[in-house]
Amino acid sequence: MSAKDFFHNAVRLALEKDNWLITNDPLSFTVDGLDFRIDLGAERLLGAEKEGQKIAVEIKSFLGQSEVTEFHIALGQTLNYRSVLRKKEPNRILYLAIGNEIYKEFFLIPFIQEIIAEHQLKLLIFEAIKQEIVLWKE
Repeated sequence: MSAKDFFHNAVRLALEKDNWLITNDPLSFTVDGLDFRIDLGAERLLGAEKEGQKIAVEIKSFLGQSEVTEFHIALGQTLNYRSVLRKKEPNRILYLAIGNEIYKEFFLIPFIQEIIAEHQLKLLIFEAIKQEIVLWKE
């Protein structure tokens, strides 16, 4: 069992405030005998803007010593999880959840933006203290 990310509860509460129903915590799949656990699965509540939309959210804190190393890990994990979802739940959209501070300090660097665009990563930017979603980046 993997440990929950430092910001797990903040992201969960932010999603709930934004009219998402948490359906899985974690969202687990097995592919060819390999187990995968994405941090959260959620679905839009009835009457919400994107009713019935299903998402998976992988939360990353970026609290390690090297932002580049943390990014390598997050990118690899996100790409693997996207492949798992393509096999198991192709209608579920994967988001990488990151804090607003790391988004502004690291994810807006032009080279990092190029990598995000190249791999078509979807980001959920959150404010941990307020437990709010700041931005959905498609």
